[in-house]
Amino acid sequence: MKSLNEKKQIQLAEEEVKKYASIVESDPNRLRYHLMPPVGLMNDPNGLIYWKGAYHVFYQWMPFQTTHGAKFWGHYTSRDFVHWERQAPALAPSEWFDRNGCYSGSAVDNDGVLTLFYTGNVKDDDGTRHTYQCMAVSSDGVRFEKKGVVVHLPDGYTAHFRDPKVWKHENKWYMVIGAQSEQLDGKAVLFRSDDLMHWEHIGAIAGGEDGNFGYMWECPDVFRLSGKDVLIVCPQGLQPEGMHYQNVYQAGYFVGQLNYETGQYVHGTFTELDRGFEFYAPQTMVDEHGRRVMIAWMGVPDQDEDQHPTIAYRWVHALTLPRELVLIGDKLYQRPIEQLQLLRSDEVHHPNVFLQKEVRQFDGVKGKTVELLLKQIDGKGVFSIHIQNNVSFSYDFEQKVATLERESFARNGMKEKRQCLLSQLHTIHMFIDTSSIEIFLNDGEEVFTARFFTKEENEHISFQTNAEASFHLSKWKLC
Repeated sequence: MKSLNEKKQIQLAEEEVKKYASIVESDPNRLRYHLMPPVGLMNDPNGLIYWKGAYHVFYQWMPFQTTHGAKFWGHYTSRDFVHWERQAPALAPSEWFDRNGCYSGSAVDNDGVLTLFYTGNVKDDDGTRHTYQCMAVSSDGVRFEKKGVVVHLPDGYTAHFRDPKVWKHENKWYMVIGAQSEQLDGKAVLFRSDDLMHWEHIGAIAGGEDGNFGYMWECPDVFRLSGKDVLIVCPQGLQPEGMHYQNVYQAGYFVGQLNYETGQYVHGTFTELDRGFEFYAPQTMVDEHGRRVMIAWMGVPDQDEDQHPTIAYRWVHALTLPRELVLIGDKLYQRPIEQLQLLRSDEVHHPNVFLQKEVRQFDGVKGKTVELLLKQIDGKGVFSIHIQNNVSFSYDFEQKVATLERESFARNGMKEKRQCLLSQLHTIHMFIDTSSIEIFLNDGEEVFTARFFTKEENEHISFQTNAEASFHLSKWKLC
């Protein structure tokens, strides 16, 4: 049973949704096929799980303002990963162990009981932070009962100790937590349990020393894929290196082998998951078909968050499209899940396109909610795609550089860009959704994710080369 205080908090949140629904929905930048908050601020996806025939996506939610604060767990469900239904909030800050926020976490199926793990955030009047790893359960997937604290802060770490991801391996439960050591190094810390209530601290499986790979790690996720153990994590405090680490905080992964008995994780180098402007706090799950699927927050903490035009309509941020993960060698490929094809209509094809030192638009290739697929790409010089006179993607065939450029919504339209090296380009798969873009290159070898804001009536898409380019072009309107 929920406490009276939690029931009251949820009631107030639902009243906020009703109060501002018309304002939120009037925003021309509202997305059409991505998950967004009904009002207020959305950040990390939480508790991704396929449970009893439905997909559950929870998320960090501040319903009362478009800035961070005492977070709720918002909740969406779906039967197909495409059409979503909003549920009542699953968790609200209400108890001594989570009164300043039900922070990020995960979900597991414990013998038919949907079980959530999350970080309870507590701040004293003098600013001192306390952190607790907590559990909540549900028999119907809608109403949740908090069970309290299951992991207290171990020695050697600051109170920046959060985001528990729980999974089962060989009949034992494991939990990995993002942490900051007392030496101010980012760490991923492993625990083990037989019953989900009592946890053994195994120790840090990965992390820097002397702050040389971030002063804090957030949102860890461990899973097995193609015979290897992948650790996804979000380091804070990395300095830019050439084209790498250009956002305020990063999201990426290691690939290796985890010894579950000793906690030793032998792994390779860190690789960024996304090359764009807005991508953070990814979490994965296994879907009904056994695929490893990832969803992330289409945002980055402390990066121009207060400048989004949507704030005027009392909402901010969204989640990325669900992406299937495939490990090829030690490289994670990300591919938009096949179910997104359910959204397609108004199909247009332009086969055997050849451009030579020109800018061209194609009949039927425009819109605010568009899927573009370019295959068998070849060319010389620089080839680019321009969207709504705001954002462009280009590839330099000689320099082997892919670039996403946009007009900054935080710096008076100044041009800003993100780049990566790409040895060849043969496929571009692009999803445009009113004010977001996700670009998958070479069947997911590299991905760029970004928000952009332009005039409502602008639907132009053009293709340009300063030398020559050839490709097959397909376009669909989505939803």
